[in-house]
Amino acid sequence: MIVRTPYRVIYGDTDCGGVMYYGNYLRLFEIGRTEWIRRVGLAYKEIEERFEVILPVVEVFAKYKSPAFYDDLLEIETRLTEAKPLKLRFDYRIFREGNLLVQGYTVHVPIGKDMKAKRLPVELYELLKNHTTALSSERE
Repeated sequence: MIVRTPYRVIYGDTDCGGVMYYGNYLRLFEIGRTEWIRRVGLAYKEIEERFEVILPVVEVFAKYKSPAFYDDLLEIETRLTEAKPLKLRFDYRIFREGNLLVQGYTVHVPIGKDMKAKRLPVELYELLKNHTTALSSERE
């Protein structure tokens, strides 16, 4: 499943030149991931409370191709590309008017409230696994 989320670049996202600061793209990854999970029918808060699992980022990668600017309307494309009981990987592509600006991914390891790795509960794992989508090089 691919989820596309619109995002308007605000002044606070940019540097003095009106260019979106590179670290803010990671926030866009998080926005995309949050909306992807919501589209599956859950909220991050529900994962934490109902399943007693936290999904910290343990690895992140971003490849910047072109900058975004103040007031640009962006599209965050998010998909879950890998779901294992002890690992999730989300891939992201950020577009402006159909042009790819940034692509990247985050890797998450589920942990319990004791901060130790914990297998995803079966119900949650099956739900996520059933929505995994391979990453292609073309825009779908």
